[in-house]
Amino acid sequence: MEKIDLNGKNILITGSPGFIGANLTLRLLRELSSGTVVSLDNMNDYYDPKLKTYRLGLIEKAAENSPVKHVFVKGSIADRDLVNALFATYHFDVVVNLAAQAGVRYSIEHPDVYIESNIIGFYNILEACRHYPVAHLVYASSSSVYGGNKKVPFSTEDKVDNPVSLYAATKKSDELLAHAYSKLYNIPSTGLRFFTVYGPAGRPDMFYYSATQKLAAGKTIQIFNYGDMRRDFTFIDDIVEGIVRVMRGAPERKNGADGLPIPPYAVYNIGGGQPENLLDYIGILQEELVRASVLPKDYDFEGHRELVGMQAGDVPVTYADSEALERDYGFTPRIGIREGLRAFAKWYAEYYN
Repeated sequence: MEKIDLNGKNILITGSPGFIGANLTLRLLRELSSGTVVSLDNMNDYYDPKLKTYRLGLIEKAAENSPVKHVFVKGSIADRDLVNALFATYHFDVVVNLAAQAGVRYSIEHPDVYIESNIIGFYNILEACRHYPVAHLVYASSSSVYGGNKKVPFSTEDKVDNPVSLYAATKKSDELLAHAYSKLYNIPSTGLRFFTVYGPAGRPDMFYYSATQKLAAGKTIQIFNYGDMRRDFTFIDDIVEGIVRVMRGAPERKNGADGLPIPPYAVYNIGGGQPENLLDYIGILQEELVRASVLPKDYDFEGHRELVGMQAGDVPVTYADSEALERDYGFTPRIGIREGLRAFAKWYAEYYN
């Protein structure tokens, strides 16, 4: 592993001020002593753009008191000229590609945007890393690549050749493209398979957030597969800690016996390691919403939830084997769902009230 000191470096974070990108940018602005962080995002309306504007405001406020320079660029990674211009200007040392069209269900109705962002956009990033060499490319993959895998916990050693959604297929494609570019052009790259990320100022399309909005409006929430779902919920601070550690340690560049590069390529799971039953998760969410006064103490939970069947493109269990992350980077997610949902409920009450 090649160690990288992030201080003094030029870092590109695509998908900031998205949920993970914004929190990563805030962490770097707080902790680094020098350098430049460039945020790139198209600020699309997949969900309420006001939330991205809010996160961008947090970043800009943090940048005022940070020795790190922050530059926000509004644009898409699918814009090849823009991507190349940024790489030519900043000659990035580390690139973290978090920009992607997210969501399993959305991909069923809107396939075009997944190809544009997740395939063409990522290809543009890889080409830029080829022509303007970087010390490390870190990119977001997803637990969705495991598809209908029956073996749990999910391991990066498992075959992932049977995606059950277009979103999953694009993320698996990104891993394949990154491997090819690592082999051909000796680009150190690390893919991170995120498992159900949640937390304050998260994505409103994620279940915990959309359920909160419905409950607060007196509407009924649907609980899929009759509640028989287990998820490896991972709090945003754990995700960011994992990303920062990975950024600092790139796969080593070395040649094989044939004199050609051995691909400096790796893929890791980042998951909570404790699969939670969906009904238990919802129960804790409801308790914390009451605690934060988002919901009244006498709220009729049973009257506002409906158990329904499985939805297309979804899987009943996601559960990460994160031993490789622990082995190579000394990190395993540790924040439990009670602590995480309490932080979310507190933020929700402040943001909406």
